Amino acid sequence: MLSCLTGNTLLSSSITKARTIIPAESVDAVFEAKQTASAALVAYAQDKVASVRRLHRTSLPIPYAKGVYPAKPLIPILGGLLTFESEWSPPLGQSFDKALLKDAGDGRLDIGCVASHGHFFYDGPSGAYQFVNEGKPATAFLFKLIAQLQFSGTVPMIDVEAYAQWLVQ
Repeated sequence: MLSCLTGNTLLSSSITKARTIIPAESVDAVFEAKQTASAALVAYAQDKVASVRRLHRTSLPIPYAKGVYPAKPLIPILGGLLTFESEWSPPLGQSFDKALLKDAGDGRLDIGCVASHGHFFYDGPSGAYQFVNEGKPATAFLFKLIAQLQFSGTVPMIDVEAYAQWLVQ
């Protein structure tokens, strides 16, 4: 099993008593990575993404020389799936779409790559998944991911004291 978190490395983790603490505010995306996409794997990835999205996150007002900006709204955490192959035929067809549509809430997978066939992404305005078959799927996926992360902008100001409870445990 391989799970990946992408995020801001500044203040992103602290190790205390053999426990790694990663502030949820520093997480930009969470991915599940396996060899082959299947209905069971999509459901597993959706559960994992939902659990990360439900983590408590903070955002404080931002002081600057002329005053204080209001707290920045929290940035949505992208959820995704990375595989080499798909058990379906066609690999990026109706069966894959049906599996993805089973969780349109906190577990929604926003983007993913089946490296030997193509990539997919959730198109918010249409409310549907788009499947793209191309010759260089991993590169196309990477460009799509970077484009989506660009809209995240600056991270919110983290309430560092909210994490102080871990120091006394």
